[in-house]
Amino acid sequence: MRVELNVLESGTEPCVSVQHQSALMVVLRAGSIEVGPRRSEMMRLIFGSGEMCLVPRHVETWLRTDDLHYLYLSVDISDAALAAACDGTRDVELRRVGKLVDARVGALAAAVNAERVAGFPSGRLFLDSVEQALAVALVNGYAVRDRSVQTHRGGLGSARLRRIKEFVDAKIEDELTLCEMAQAVALSTAHFSRMFRKSTGETPHQFLLRQRLERAKMMLRSADGRVMDVAVACGFKSQQHFAQAFRHVCGVSPTEYRQEFLDHEMTYARERVNS
Repeated sequence: MRVELNVLESGTEPCVSVQHQSALMVVLRAGSIEVGPRRSEMMRLIFGSGEMCLVPRHVETWLRTDDLHYLYLSVDISDAALAAACDGTRDVELRRVGKLVDARVGALAAAVNAERVAGFPSGRLFLDSVEQALAVALVNGYAVRDRSVQTHRGGLGSARLRRIKEFVDAKIEDELTLCEMAQAVALSTAHFSRMFRKSTGETPHQFLLRQRLERAKMMLRSADGRVMDVAVACGFKSQQHFAQAFRHVCGVSPTEYRQEFLDHEMTYARERVNS
């Protein structure tokens, strides 16, 4: 999934844009824009911040604005993700939607923008997971040849779950992708995502984050090593991202967790000596 911040400058002449992949456009600053499939068929639309439109691949879009800076986010959905949402059985074509009102798609787009603003700290697996969720929502709701995504019963078997945990443990320092996790158990990304959540109650990204934090807690129980070294060893992009994720889940910072654990160990040791 490609995420790009775009600024359309004001001008008297319209410009043409051709999307090579299906794209979700999210307006980041309220304003008006003239838009249309042809120069002769442009119409003025007023967008509020957060409103969206859906642009199919290989389609010309003519644009013009009188606003000084018309700011929008482009979220490209790959053909592979759209095909995976149909279990790879067909080429997927989405229809153009001038003003897309969809709470689920909007929430996923907002998550992508929040990740962009933060500097993409969660890594590729987070974006892969959001892209696959977007692909499923767009295929179900906006495919030209409408076909619901297949519903699977059950979940991953115990052998596949064990293989995934072993794979994540071995690669926890790396920037894992959804495709790599799915390939580890010989499934398509869409099928893997659905089955994994049915089996664990978590998305693959949530599972990876939890495993990283469990590894971090184990390492923090030692007085040796810097917090930064723990962050890197557990696959976090920065110490700040590590600290934020750790506090969100554990309620304390990594340093506070380490100190509380060491204080508890010291108190327990004293009690044993005194007894």
